[in-house]
Amino acid sequence: MKKTLFFLTLTCSTLALQAQDKKIAEECFRKADYKCAEEEYSKLVQTEKIQKFKSEYYNYLGTSQRRLGKTSSAFKSYESALKADPMSASVYANLGSIHGQKGNKQAALDYLNQGLKLEPENADMYLTRSKIYENLGKKDLAAKDLNQILTFAPDNIYARTGLANLKKNSGDLEGALKDYNQLISEKPESLLYSGRGDVYFKLKKNKEALADVNKAISIDPKFAQAYVNKALILFETAKPKEACATLDKAVSLGYEKPLLMEYYSKCEVKK
Repeated sequence: MKKTLFFLTLTCSTLALQAQDKKIAEECFRKADYKCAEEEYSKLVQTEKIQKFKSEYYNYLGTSQRRLGKTSSAFKSYESALKADPMSASVYANLGSIHGQKGNKQAALDYLNQGLKLEPENADMYLTRSKIYENLGKKDLAAKDLNQILTFAPDNIYARTGLANLKKNSGDLEGALKDYNQLISEKPESLLYSGRGDVYFKLKKNKEALADVNKAISIDPKFAQAYVNKALILFETAKPKEACATLDKAVSLGYEKPLLMEYYSKCEVKK
């Protein structure tokens, strides 16, 4: 009886510690303190016995590492997450995304297609696959995926802006501007002002572009993409010091630094 009580007490203590560790990890991730999140999720994956939870922790660990620029480590964590739970749609989504980022488009599509079989109404995976199709020059398939989202989520702002961006990236800047104006009139959100700012930037209207990205930041000071867009405008208007500081801000908010190396090269001190 004493042994049973001892083991029950030990088990309860272990569960309590794991719950506390999970809470700390989640808080670190929420605050975009990815170094802290990496440390905490690394502990959790070592102690968790339930495979579904272990997969979840590996998944968050991979994302934390990815945002720290540790791409190789992120790959390994995502693969461990998939091994722990082969039925996790979110893991397939992350593997599809990271393979797409690294240029392995076919592997990305394979993972996303598998994930969509598990979760056929996952907007994030359609969005990622749409972007890959666009990069492959398959704009019809890209648009099809975005329109598919609207069949089950008609107000999805990312799908609607994605369609506007397809116009922008195809050179139809006036058409894209018209779409953004309509979207902003319906729902003035940070994402939309940042996107319209990029359209203005491509139209060489830097004053309007800067006003829009500043509006985006005022609405959501943690929206990393808006800082990236602002940095590009600042580079264009010969304000490199301010631009580089703005890039740093984007990275501190979770934007993956390896994706910005082309712009960071402009921040190198000339000797």
